Amino acid sequence: MAKYLLLKHYRGAPAPANDVPMDKWTPEEISAHIQYMNDFAARLEKTGEYVDSQALAPEGSWVRYDGEGRPPVTDGPFAETKDLIAGWMVIDVDSYERAVELAGELSAAPGAGGAPIHEWLELRPFMGSHHPTITE
Repeated sequence: MAKYLLLKHYRGAPAPANDVPMDKWTPEEISAHIQYMNDFAARLEKTGEYVDSQALAPEGSWVRYDGEGRPPVTDGPFAETKDLIAGWMVIDVDSYERAVELAGELSAAPGAGGAPIHEWLELRPFMGSHHPTITE
């Protein structure tokens, strides 16, 4: 089994087919989108392929170590990241091909008008996971 991160972006990836920003969706469209993702995760829980997922709030800060005995330095808000990362899901699957299959399915979550978004998801293996197909 190999773990993969499915990373959802607000911006920074190629535009999805149904390219209406989420802040323009109706409450019902948002609910349908979230329900699709919850149903997807529940199905993967039953197959043992689901590890975890979270949606991210747009607020946040950059933080770094500033030396012994000194408080961490913060800088924010970090518009670059909050505009890009909407949420993530971690899956644990038998193959890279299965990871691609699941990412494609998650990409079809409904958006404006109930039509699939066909959004681009970033698929990244965890360090140490066996994923020969990526480099071969």
